[in-house]
Amino acid sequence: MRKVVVYIACSLDGYIAKSNDDLSFLSIVEQEGEDYGYSDFIQTVDTVVMGRKTYDWVMRQVSEFPHADKEAYIITRTPRSAVANISFYTDDVKELIRHLKHKDGKNIFIDGGAEVIHTLLQENLVDAFYISIIPILLGKGVRLFKEGFQEQMLQLISVKHFKKGLVQLYYERSFKQ
Repeated sequence: MRKVVVYIACSLDGYIAKSNDDLSFLSIVEQEGEDYGYSDFIQTVDTVVMGRKTYDWVMRQVSEFPHADKEAYIITRTPRSAVANISFYTDDVKELIRHLKHKDGKNIFIDGGAEVIHTLLQENLVDAFYISIIPILLGKGVRLFKEGFQEQMLQLISVKHFKKGLVQLYYERSFKQ
């Protein structure tokens, strides 16, 4: 069965965005020629799921959707027509993920936001996490993990550290609970 993988960056104190969905703090670890394993990771997925706010932010940064070669689902409350391989999904995200997990294919990339991740954690639907810790304390903003899901055991698979201070943790769900 395909894995559902969250690949995300956050501050040391657990925020994925500043107030007003500001992601500018991510730039402090930008380094020419360093993608922190993203290009290797993205080859392992053929489906991307992201929240509408994340999608809107991405589309303000680039002229073309970066996952144009993948099946993409944007989780939203507002119906919109599909654009190429991008579906604007208004139904139950948990059912979407259950359906996708049983289809043939590569892994499913959860590319943010906090609401989507929270919903999937409530149903224990995330199989693995790549969490890149940015060396900054923000103090407020959008938390990566909201309260309100059951305890889930994880197994640390790897830790990588990089020159600019970013630390990347890779966890898989542990079935020994």
